[in-house]
Amino acid sequence: MATTTRSSNNRTDTPPRDSQGRFKHKSAFSFGGQTGAIAAAAVAGAAVGLAANMGRKMMMQSPTYMAGNWDDALKAEHKATLALFDQLEATADNQTTTRSHLVMKIKYSLSKHALQEENVVYPALREANEAHDADDLNGEHGYIKTYIYELENMAKDGPEFLARVRDFRTLLEGHIRNEEDNVFPRLRASMSEEQNKKLTMAMNKEGLKLA
Repeated sequence: MATTTRSSNNRTDTPPRDSQGRFKHKSAFSFGGQTGAIAAAAVAGAAVGLAANMGRKMMMQSPTYMAGNWDDALKAEHKATLALFDQLEATADNQTTTRSHLVMKIKYSLSKHALQEENVVYPALREANEAHDADDLNGEHGYIKTYIYELENMAKDGPEFLARVRDFRTLLEGHIRNEEDNVFPRLRASMSEEQNKKLTMAMNKEGLKLA
């Protein structure tokens, strides 16, 4: 009877064994430690980024927060915005870059301010049966946004630019006087200190969205 010899070329390799004869197994997750470290680093990096972003937001909102009650805070924002108009009106026609930068700052300032008023203060006015004032002030915000759009898109190097800036400021100052002299004092007087405190907290929370 012929003996069949298995060729070494057809031999099926088996995994190596350890000193006790057990198969050595290389897990598909053998790099899990390294992968886990990378994932942990990514999570930590994201957390640092979120913390930095929140820190920036808090810094941007802090002047409003530090001003005190909601009405005092809004007055402080009014004053800061009018200071930007002072800078803008002091520019010359050849300072187009400076003008563009100041228009951008005014837009940011008024956008954050409007968000706080429209989403927190004006609804409180409506709850206090002052819907007429809330609607009038909200309507004026529409004109304010139109002025911002015009200033962003018009030429910055001609006399028409500053003329439009002054028209804008006139509208804005009338809006501010009505809020500070009439509307805000009535609203604050109609609420308890606890209600005013809650309104202040809600307004600052809203401001953080655009800070």
